[in-house]
Amino acid sequence: MNNKFSRIIFDNIVTIIFVILCLAGIVASKLPLFFIASQLLTRIGRNSFLVLSLIIPVLAGMGLNFGIVVGAMAGQMSIILVTNYALKGVEACTGVTGFLIAVVISTPIAIFFGWVTGLILNKTKGQEMITSMMLGFFANGLYQLLFLFLVGTLIPMENPVLMISGGVGIKNVVDMNHSIRYAVDTIYKRPFSELLIIMGVMGILLSLWIMKKSKGSKVYKEKVGNKPFVYIGVSALFIALSVYFKSTGSLFANIKVPISTYAVIVGLCVFNVLIIKTKLGQDFRTVGQSRHIAGIAGINVDKVRIISIIISTVLAAWGQLIFLQNLGILNTYGSHEQAGMFAVAALLVGGASVSRATIGQAILGVTLFHTLFIVSPQAGKNLFGNAQIGEYFRTFVAYGVIGVSLGLHAWKNLVISKRKSI
Repeated sequence: MNNKFSRIIFDNIVTIIFVILCLAGIVASKLPLFFIASQLLTRIGRNSFLVLSLIIPVLAGMGLNFGIVVGAMAGQMSIILVTNYALKGVEACTGVTGFLIAVVISTPIAIFFGWVTGLILNKTKGQEMITSMMLGFFANGLYQLLFLFLVGTLIPMENPVLMISGGVGIKNVVDMNHSIRYAVDTIYKRPFSELLIIMGVMGILLSLWIMKKSKGSKVYKEKVGNKPFVYIGVSALFIALSVYFKSTGSLFANIKVPISTYAVIVGLCVFNVLIIKTKLGQDFRTVGQSRHIAGIAGINVDKVRIISIIISTVLAAWGQLIFLQNLGILNTYGSHEQAGMFAVAALLVGGASVSRATIGQAILGVTLFHTLFIVSPQAGKNLFGNAQIGEYFRTFVAYGVIGVSLGLHAWKNLVISKRKSI
C-alpha cells in the first residue's frame, strides 16, 4: 500500500507541486473566484489547441516538439497576408471566412516546415528535443530576415498600415481588428451554465454508448470497468451546478464562454483519439516503443516520424491562429517565440513526460499553468508589495518546470534500469 502510494506521488510530483502552488496563489491573491474562473475559461480556449498539438510526436517517440515554433510562424505568415488584403477592402478576408482563408494559406506552409523539420530530426535520432529547440531559434532568424528586410524589397508590399514608415519591413504590432479578431470565439458564445449542461449531456450520452458497447464484449467491459458510472456522476454534477448557478443568480452563470472555440478543441481531442486506432496510429505507437522492433515489423520508421512532425506542425499553425484571433493583436517578431516553451511547460505541468502524454494531461496542464499565471501577480503584490515579483515568479516557474520534469524523467529511467539490473 505504501509502495503504491509512494509510486503515485513519485509519478505525479510535478502536478502535485503545481496544485499546491495554485491553491496557495489563489489564497494569497485574494482574487474573486468569479474573476479567476472567467479568465481561466478564456485562456483554456486560447491555448489548449496549441498544447494538444504536442501529443502525436510524443506518441511516436520523438519527445516534446519544441519545433512547433515553426508551425506558429506559418500561422502568423497567413495572418499578415489575410490582414493585408482585409485592409485593402477584401471582405472575404475578414471574420470567419478570413480565418478559414488563413487556415488554408498556413496549411501548405506548415506541411513544408514540418517535412523539413522531420528530415532534420531523422538525422539526429535520440536528440530530437534539443534539435527541435535549436531549429526553432534558426527558423526565427530566417523569419526576422523575411519580415524585417525582404518584405518591401524583394517581396512587394505597400500597405502603409502594415509597413514600417521607410517602406521596408512589417511593423512590430499588427492590429487584427479589421481582419480575424475573435473570428472563431464569436461564432457561438453562450453563458457558462449552458456549457455545463452541454458537457453534462455529452458525458451521459458517452457513458451510455460505452455501456452499450461493453455489453457485446467481455474484454471491453473489463477494460472500461466502472468508468461509465464515474462519467455519469461527473456529468450529473455539471448539470446540478448549472441549475444551482441559474437558480441562485450566481455571477458564474453569466460568464460568456466561446463554445465554438471549445468545439474545435473537442474536435482535435476526438481526432487524437481516432488516429491512434488507425494503422498510422498503431505505427506511431510501435515506433515510439521501439524503432528497432518497428523496423523489423516492416514499418518505415523515418516516414512515420516525419508524418508525426508534419501533423504536429500543421496543428501548431492552426493553434497559433486560434491563439492570436483571441488576443486580437499579432506581435510580429515575438508572438511565436514562447509558443513552444509555454506549450511544453503546460504539458509537463499536467503530468506528461517526454515519453507519455495524454489529452487529459494537456487540459489539466493548461488549467494549472494559467491559474498560476492569473493569480501570481496579485499574490506577489499582496505578499511582497510588488506585482513584478509575481511576474518574475511565473516566468521562473515556466522554465523551471521544464528542467525539473526532464530531470525527474531521467532519474526515473535510471531507477527503473537499476531495478531491472538487480
